[in-house]
This record gives sequence, structure tokens and C-alpha cells, in this order.
Amino acid sequence: MATGILGQAALAAITNTTVYTVPSTKVATFSVVIANRDSGAASFQLALAATGTPATSEYIEYNTVIPGFGVFEKTGVVAQAAKNVVAFGSTANLTVNVYGYEE
Repeated sequence: MATGILGQAALAAITNTTVYTVPSTKVATFSVVIANRDSGAASFQLALAATGTPATSEYIEYNTVIPGFGVFEKTGVVAQAAKNVVAFGSTANLTVNVYGYEE
């Protein structure tokens, strides 16, 4: 059972990035923290998706704005086996961390 940091990524601008995938035999409970490393505001999208390209119905945040040097946190997320945490940022100044546990 993995615990702690499950995935980390520095996002490329305007690109879907799979930050973490729940292993095929596990369920994961986790938090997602997105940090804006720049002084300007940035927007992001976050999905729990079957693939690296989310369907419209899979987004849990969409065009959410983080102020300069701000942080966004989503806690208590639960995902079943093979789900992907996919993030998309308006700039290359966003860092995504997924931390929690698998069981």
C-alpha cells in the first residue's frame, strides 16, 4: 500500500498531464494541491478520467483561477482502480501534487 506523495508534476502550458493513476487493484483516497509559482493569475482544469484525455463529464474543476503565488487544494477525493488524475494549466507555472493513500 502506497502512502504519502502519489504523484507530482510541473505542468506544461495548455497540455493535459496525467499526474497520478490509481493502480489496477487499488482504491485511492487523496488530496490534490496546485501551486502557482508566478505572480500572475493562472487557471487550471482537473479531472478524474479513464484516459489522459478527459471527457466533459470527468472534470471536477474547470477554469478555476489561482491568484499569483496562490495555492488551490481539493481534499477527500476517492477514486477507483485505473482512474487518472489529469491536470491542465493555462501557463507553465503550475505545480500539482497528489498525496494520500492506496488500499
